[in-house]
Amino acid sequence: MTDILGFLVAALIIELTPGPNMTWLAILAATRGRTAALSAVAGVALGLALLGGLAALGLAAIVATTPLLWEALRWLGAAYLLWLAWETWTGPTESTAEAGDVLHGFRRGLIVNALNPKAAAVFLTLIPRHVSEPAHWASLFAAAMVYVAVATLIHALIVAFASNLHGLFKDPLLGRRLRIGFALALIGVAVWSLFSTAR
Repeated sequence: MTDILGFLVAALIIELTPGPNMTWLAILAATRGRTAALSAVAGVALGLALLGGLAALGLAAIVATTPLLWEALRWLGAAYLLWLAWETWTGPTESTAEAGDVLHGFRRGLIVNALNPKAAAVFLTLIPRHVSEPAHWASLFAAAMVYVAVATLIHALIVAFASNLHGLFKDPLLGRRLRIGFALALIGVAVWSLFSTAR
């Protein structure tokens, strides 16, 4: 990379900007606890790494330059966030009980990032500008993994702070109000995601 400091600063700014990952991980940490949320962080990291690998191989660019595929990614991502908002609003169900929280969170983290147009845009725009050999897949992949490391650190810190709210959900009335507030936040992120990734 020609400007690693500039790249790291840009990565930090992007990851500290509210988006699908930050919002959902904070909600998960608050409602399900630290263990479930950290497993989701691992899923998010794997999802980002897969997107980075696809971008390095040029496959993400194909999606970005194919209107139908890009629109499908945007709408599927927004629809999935709305589904997560519904789950947050209604509360945990049998299928998301504590015994399955770890695997459940990991799967959700992976899916959220497989359908995350913001992450795809990062790998298509930010990384090539900071790589000395943008045509070389190995350079692009290395830069993508640096970005994944920065994102994972930020996500873990978010989980550490948000998990302190977990005890508040033991109060049924307060927990219900917090769930509704978090669900509305996810709906807002879904709408914002659609507008911010529109061509």
